[in-house]
Amino acid sequence: MEARTIRAGLQQALRCCKPAPRTICFRPSRSYATTTSDSSTSSASTPRQFPSFSNSNTTNRSSSSAAAEEEIDDPEEKLRSYRVVPASPSYFTALPRFTDDLLKLEDLLRRHSTLPVLPPGEQPRVSWLTYQQYTMSNTEPIRKASYAKLLKTLHRLNQIHPAVIPGEVSAELERYKRAVQPSENQAKPLVVDEWGRSRAVGRRKTSHAVVWCVEGEGEVKVNGRSLSEMFGRLHDRESAVWPLKSTGRLGLYNVWAIVKGGGTTGQAEAMTLGLAKALMAHEPGLKPVLRRAGCVTRDTREVERKKAGKLKARKMPAWVKR
Repeated sequence: MEARTIRAGLQQALRCCKPAPRTICFRPSRSYATTTSDSSTSSASTPRQFPSFSNSNTTNRSSSSAAAEEEIDDPEEKLRSYRVVPASPSYFTALPRFTDDLLKLEDLLRRHSTLPVLPPGEQPRVSWLTYQQYTMSNTEPIRKASYAKLLKTLHRLNQIHPAVIPGEVSAELERYKRAVQPSENQAKPLVVDEWGRSRAVGRRKTSHAVVWCVEGEGEVKVNGRSLSEMFGRLHDRESAVWPLKSTGRLGLYNVWAIVKGGGTTGQAEAMTLGLAKALMAHEPGLKPVLRRAGCVTRDTREVERKKAGKLKARKMPAWVKR
């Protein structure tokens, strides 16, 4: 797009200012007088030319090249002999594309700085392009501090009241938004199938649990085994059925779970989250109670990796003086 714009501008400039043809000047000729009577008249009437020291081949070549230049009217052929003018003054900076983006945003902010803005915390939630996404689309080595300056300008433009925000500002903000806004994602509602079952998934660390819940007598099976056979520790058994115990539904629902990955504690807590979701499909009104019990929010903590030179993630070997 930039090359096409530059070419169109150069063609228009060539039509406006066409170079004038150069004129070729020759030295005047000289005549020599003679003393004879008869021949003097003839020699005077036809003066002898002064000898020329210029090369005839060079003269012919220059005249032919000038004629060829006059015959060429296509501006595309003359582009090589003219200086290329960049499409933007930012061409002479280290980051031309980023400079153009930043200057355009700052110009919009300067022209619309007097518009009313929303109070703090009430502006629309927007997920902007990450640093990696912007650098990949821009193909320039931008510093993170420079991109933070651009994001600061975007946040200020986003604070303009939606009722008076100009169209050019909205169009420019759309360029920097992610394709999928996390704030607009809505979780699929859990439903109860025709057999009265609700299915939900829970995760914790590297453990994964799929839980089915149906009204019954309070029987719980994990991987086809009873709760006491699957989890030896009392704390893990209580964690697995904590959503039922905290809501007083321990003997009203049958639970079937399939857990994999991780250890027993991770599997039990993954089952806690899955069972809470499945229980809310039957009784949505239990969500505040389950949230207060800590069963709805997933625990995002992960195992810290082991470091080189240490026994575990942070444990150091015993120090010995010698």
